[in-house]
Amino acid sequence: MEFDEIETIAVLGAGSMGHGIAEVAALAGYDVNLRDIKEEFVQNGYEQIEWSLEKLADKDQISQDEADAATDRVEPYVDIEAAVGEADFVIEAVPEKMEIKRDVYSDVEQHLPEGAIIASNTSSLSITDLSEETERPAGFCGMHFFNPPVRMQLVEVISGGHTDEATLDATEELAEAFGKTPVRVRKDSPGFIVNRILVPLMNEACWMVSADEATVKEVDSTTKFDIGLPMGAFELGDQVGNDVTYHVLEYMNDVLGEAYEPAPFLEETVEAEKHGKKTGEGFYDYEGGEGVDIPVDAGTEEIEHRLLAVMANEVGNLVGDDVSTPRDIDQAVMLGAGYPEGPAKMADAAGLETLVEHLDEKHETSGHPRYAVSDGLREAAEAGGFHDADEADTAEEFETVELRYPGDMVGQIVLDREARMNTVNPQMLDDLSDALSVLEDDEAVRAVLITGKGDRAFSAGADVSGMASNADPISAIGLSQKGQEVFGEFEESPMPVVAGIDGFALGGGLELSMCCDIRVASERSEMGLPEHSLGLLPGWGGTQRLKDIIGLGRAKEVVFTADRFDAETMADYGLVNEVVENDEFEQKAHEWAAKLAGGPPISQQLTKRAMLRGLHDREAGLELESQAFGHLINTDDLMTGITAFMGDEEPEFEGK
Repeated sequence: MEFDEIETIAVLGAGSMGHGIAEVAALAGYDVNLRDIKEEFVQNGYEQIEWSLEKLADKDQISQDEADAATDRVEPYVDIEAAVGEADFVIEAVPEKMEIKRDVYSDVEQHLPEGAIIASNTSSLSITDLSEETERPAGFCGMHFFNPPVRMQLVEVISGGHTDEATLDATEELAEAFGKTPVRVRKDSPGFIVNRILVPLMNEACWMVSADEATVKEVDSTTKFDIGLPMGAFELGDQVGNDVTYHVLEYMNDVLGEAYEPAPFLEETVEAEKHGKKTGEGFYDYEGGEGVDIPVDAGTEEIEHRLLAVMANEVGNLVGDDVSTPRDIDQAVMLGAGYPEGPAKMADAAGLETLVEHLDEKHETSGHPRYAVSDGLREAAEAGGFHDADEADTAEEFETVELRYPGDMVGQIVLDREARMNTVNPQMLDDLSDALSVLEDDEAVRAVLITGKGDRAFSAGADVSGMASNADPISAIGLSQKGQEVFGEFEESPMPVVAGIDGFALGGGLELSMCCDIRVASERSEMGLPEHSLGLLPGWGGTQRLKDIIGLGRAKEVVFTADRFDAETMADYGLVNEVVENDEFEQKAHEWAAKLAGGPPISQQLTKRAMLRGLHDREAGLELESQAFGHLINTDDLMTGITAFMGDEEPEFEGK
C-alpha cells in the first residue's frame, strides 16, 4: 500500500486512545471507520469525538465547519466486516493483552483487502510477535500515539522483525499527514524509545526509596527543579498509572533481564492498589491528603547524578542495540514526554565520563545488573559524547534553534523546542544571538526570517518552569537584562528581520517578534502578554516596544488585561503587518523576507538606525536621517536604483 492510496482508515477500539486517533485522522481529511465490540462502547467513543471537536471549535482552534466535516467523516461500527472491508489502513488500539489482539487480527484478516497495512498502537508488546499473529507480517508495524492523541505531537513508528521498508515509509507519511512528528524505531525493542527512557528512570526512583536512600519528595524535587523535567518522577508515575509502569517493567524484565526488575517500593504500591490519580491515591494522596506538594529545594546532587546516569545508560542501550540514534531519541522524548532537552544532550552536558564512573561505582558496591554500563554509553563517553563532535560543534548547529537557507538571500532561524511550545530559555537566548551573528557574517544573506518549529507556536514565551529553580531577584534581573540585550540585537540588526508567527506568540515570544521589522501571522495565531496574570510584567522589552508600535493606550490594554488576541485584531491594532491563510503561511512569510532581501542593504541599515534613534529623540533621528541621506548619494546602489527606475526594471542592489 502506497501512502497516496490511503483514503479510508479503520480504527479498532473506541477507548480513549482509539477515539482520539480517529479524531486526528478525521481532522486530517480521512474517512474513518471507528469500531468496537459493543454498540455502547463505540457510541461512547463517537460522542467523545463530537465533544472534543466542539471544544476545539469553541476555542477557535478549528472552525465550526471543520468540526462538522470531521464529525461527518467518522462512521461508528460494531460489525468487523463493515469496518475493515474497504479499509486501506488499520490502526489497532484495543487493550494491551496479546490474546485480545490475536482475536482481533484473526477477525480482521477475514475481511481486510490484501494490500492494506495494519499498525498497532501498542505501547509495550513486541511488534514482531504481533505481526506473526497476522497473515501480513511485512505489512505490519507499530504506530504508537501518545495520550491525548489530538494534542501530543509524537508518533513512534516501529519496525518489527518482518516489516517491509515500504510499510514504514507509508506509515511515517500518514503520521505527517495527521500533522504529527513521526520518529522511526529501527528495531523492535521493549518500551520502544520514550518508555524505554521513562520507565527505568521511574524504577530507579523507586529503588532509592526502597533502600531508604531518598524520599518521594526529595526525588521529585530533584527531577522537577534541579534536573528541570516537567514533572517529578513520582508525580508522573501517578499521572500515567503505577500499575501501567509496573506491567511495562515486568515485560522488560522478562525480555531484557534482571536489570529491569521492578523495585520493591513500586511493587508494594501496586499491590496496595495505589495506582495513582485514577484511584485517588498513589505515591501522593489525591482525596484525603495534600495531593502533589513538591518542595523546590529538597533535591540532592546524589539523586541527580543517579537518575542522569540511569537515563544515559538507557540511551546507550538504545544506541548500542541500533534501536535509535541520539538525535531521534532526543526528539522523541522531548515530544512524547515534554522534556526541555533530550536525554542524550542532557547526559552529554552532565559529562558522560562522570556518569560512567557513577554507574561503575554503584555496580561494584551493589552488584545489581541495572548499573552495568551499556556498551553504547561507554563508547559514547570515549568519543566525547552521544552527539558526534563534528555534528555538535559546527558553526551552524545549535541546541535550541535551527538555521535554514531557503533561498532568495534569506537566512531562517527556526525556534526548535517544539515539545515545549518553542519557549525561550537561557540557552535559546545564547543560540539566538549566535545564530544571528552567523547570518550577519554571511554575505549571501540579506534578510532574516524567524519562525517557530511546528504549527502550534511561534513561541509561547519564557520557559518559566525551567527557570523556577533560579527564581531569586538577582538572577531574575540578570535574565531580564540578557533577554533585552539579545532581542535588541535583532532590532538593531543591519538586515531586515521578519517574524513569521504561526500559532501562539505569547509573552517573551511576542516580545521577540516586536524586535522584528515585519510580522506576518497565520489566521490561527493567537498573541498576548500574559505576564500580569502571573504577577509579573513583560521583562524583555515589551513595556517599551509595544507602545512604540501600537500606541500607549492599546499597549496598556494588551498588557493589563493579559488576554489573548487573534491575528486579525492584532493587525487592526497595527502589530501584525499581514494575516495569511494557514496553508499559505510558510510561502507568504518567505515572500516577505525575500522581498526585503532584494532591497538596498545600505539604505535599509541606515533607515533602521535613523528610525530607532528617533523613537525617543526626534532631533537626533532627523540628524541621523540627513547624514544617512548624504552618505547614500555616493553609493553604487543609488545609481543602480535610478537606472532600473528609468528602464522600468527591477533593481538588483549589491550593497555598494
